[in-house]
Amino acid sequence: MNALATEAAQAAEFGKLTDESAGTQEVNLDVILEVPVTLSMEVGRTRIPIRNLLQLNQGSVVELERAAGEPLDVFVNGTLIAHGEVVVVNEKFGIRLTDVISPAERIRKLK
Repeated sequence: MNALATEAAQAAEFGKLTDESAGTQEVNLDVILEVPVTLSMEVGRTRIPIRNLLQLNQGSVVELERAAGEPLDVFVNGTLIAHGEVVVVNEKFGIRLTDVISPAERIRKLK
């Protein structure tokens, strides 16, 4: 996670991003709403020796360390935020979130 996003998350957690003009201590997230993040889904992973990697070609099958039917992991900037399942919407792949990690737990994992 880049320094700006980490700082913003920590500031939001402790209420430092406030609406001073209103004289309140409400958290103002408007300052970070346009910060771009990378959203990625992981079907699974595996470790293989470079020898096996170099032997891969079209049609090769790589066995993953995850069973068929298990939920996908959803990451934002490399941080796990949810689990989900693949769906097809208008002939395009999508993901339906089945379990979302709580914001408090996500912030706790950033530290």
